[in-house]
Amino acid sequence: MKPLLRTAAAVLTVCSSWVLAVGAQPAGAHAPLTADKAAGRPHTSPAALPAGNGDVISSEPAVFYLDPLKAVKVDANVERILYGSTDRTGKPIAVTGTVLVPRTASPAPRPIVAFAPGTQGLADKCAPSRQLAEGTEYEGLPVKKLLDQGWAVVVTDYQGLGTPGVHTYMDREAEGRAVLDSLRAAQRLRGTQLPAAGPVALYGYSQGGGAAASAAELAPSYAPELQIKGAVVGAAPADLDAVAANLDGSAYGAFFNYSLSGLGASYGIDINPYLNFFGKQITNDLRDNLCTTQALAKYPFLQSRRLTVDGRPLTHRLSYAPWKAIVADQRLGTRKPAVPVLLSHSRLDDVVPHRVGEQLAADWCRLGVTVKFTSNVIPGHIAATAATSTEGAPWLADRFAGKAAPSTC
Repeated sequence: MKPLLRTAAAVLTVCSSWVLAVGAQPAGAHAPLTADKAAGRPHTSPAALPAGNGDVISSEPAVFYLDPLKAVKVDANVERILYGSTDRTGKPIAVTGTVLVPRTASPAPRPIVAFAPGTQGLADKCAPSRQLAEGTEYEGLPVKKLLDQGWAVVVTDYQGLGTPGVHTYMDREAEGRAVLDSLRAAQRLRGTQLPAAGPVALYGYSQGGGAAASAAELAPSYAPELQIKGAVVGAAPADLDAVAANLDGSAYGAFFNYSLSGLGASYGIDINPYLNFFGKQITNDLRDNLCTTQALAKYPFLQSRRLTVDGRPLTHRLSYAPWKAIVADQRLGTRKPAVPVLLSHSRLDDVVPHRVGEQLAADWCRLGVTVKFTSNVIPGHIAATAATSTEGAPWLADRFAGKAAPSTC
């Protein structure tokens, strides 16, 4: 327990530094790739999109700092990339991300881990590729822990986070595809000496846990050629009904607004008619200006009933069309991953209830998946990232070594 608590303390220290510095971060601090100078974003017109999912459109050298003062630079070769993927409907899109290759030696072939980021926010400046370069990425320590094993890491920005359009937050299909295509892009990126068909793995916590879980479920049909050895899934929001009821009015109430914006964008629903003036004002602020920690500080204990034209909580709408079907579409545990999974969840999680993780484990076990489900008592959703990171690295090392995966089913 003491190592976990020390790691949790380190995570909170980095997060505190991030809070102090991120407010001063300029939105266009990171140079764009194929530049659309007016928008400050990568150019993603149809002519720029590649023929294949995971094809690299363009790339540029980047850096990875652990702190906003840029005093601690991680020793790795870093490239920011723009790559092809598809949205929920199958439409071609471009997604940004970061490929990191440690300079340390690694047994050949070098494994690649797709790191699916947790909740960053909706504003373009919150894209992990920008925050890794600015030293404001609150998941920098878990990324570095994977690099320290000698593994390459690719971090997706997901759809609409750093590229045109609203980030499709909580869209299971779009997030899973972006993660799988990031692995393809890392394998195809020139100059990295990464194997084109080597061992890969999936890793994510919170939103990233949901994205990694979705990628594991989608891989057999969407990316069957990837040699995925396992998936580390922490605190996955596998049941949005349960998560929404837990979030509304809590310290993480802004996350509910993220979901409404992201799913509305993905399914072509204008959410403005649901919102009053105050609701529209907050939504625009979250989309344009604030990253996660800023949003939680500015809008704590946000109650959705204060945002609606009829005064009813937005959770009420989840029981009716079209939202009921949309939320049901995001349910994890209905498809069978073809790889072993480590599920990690804190009993004291104040965002994604522990029972949600238990149910996901039970659902996958019934489908015949090799699942190791572990619980911990790290207090709070954010600090519990430490448990997933501490457990995840040695579990992945065993998978890359070809050892049989343990099961708690």
